[in-house]
Amino acid sequence: MVQKKRKHQKSFWHRIRFKYKLSFFNEATLEEVWSFRLSQLSAFVVLAVFAFFLIAITSFIIIKTPIRNYLPGYLDVEVRKEIVQNALKADSLERMLAVQKLYLDNVAGILTGTLPLDSIRTIDSLAHADANYEIPRGKAESEFVKKFEEEEKYNLSVLTPNSVPTEGAFFYKPVSGVISSHYEAEKRHYGVDLVAAERESVLATMDGTVIFTGFDVNYGNVIQIQHRNGFLSIYKHNELLLKDAGDRVVAGEAIALVGNTGKLSTGPHLHFELWYKGSPVNPEEYISF
Repeated sequence: MVQKKRKHQKSFWHRIRFKYKLSFFNEATLEEVWSFRLSQLSAFVVLAVFAFFLIAITSFIIIKTPIRNYLPGYLDVEVRKEIVQNALKADSLERMLAVQKLYLDNVAGILTGTLPLDSIRTIDSLAHADANYEIPRGKAESEFVKKFEEEEKYNLSVLTPNSVPTEGAFFYKPVSGVISSHYEAEKRHYGVDLVAAERESVLATMDGTVIFTGFDVNYGNVIQIQHRNGFLSIYKHNELLLKDAGDRVVAGEAIALVGNTGKLSTGPHLHFELWYKGSPVNPEEYISF
């Protein structure tokens, strides 16, 4: 039995290694034009090598060329993230164009005299303009002001050490929404709650640098931006953060998406806080919501 098995194995290796001669003849003269010897084993090796190189070349073309995007299920997370980023940038540009158009229409109306002055106060302004113009005072008024300042110079009750300078500061609305809860420092509510559509863009209120991004159990996804002149803005309960710590942002740039994260959140909204040199201030005093 063992001898038959060995004989069968020898016969198998002999068959696959046995070389066959393939010849090509001239039909008119019967002259052999070309011939070569080929065994079953060598034919299998050649086909295997050819298939390997064919698969390798096809894989390389798919990976290194845009063809991969046409394969079902190959659109990876990075491509989806890039699409979302581009959509948010387009939304921000659209908002900026709307603001610029409103500004130009107002300027044109004032210059042509077609815009009543009383209507200016109803415009939904996104920023506070810096006005350097001073109303001239009369002689009597100047003397009264001077006397009053001399009398009140050492009155501690009129001093405002926590006054916040806003010269040259332009505050953008972080999101378009309705205020559901106002600033109440005595209740330790140091900001305003703005109810807005879920996944709506959250905008940076001023130019600055992102100093913190992270998740808080109570406030969900939080992002903080340090601005010039000692201002700090905080955005809480976000669905998605679009910036990382250390990123530079400009006023009106999308930094997050409105969400409903954190234990203290009761629905899609943005909790927005504004701090000045370590102390909270009422955002409604600086931004027209």
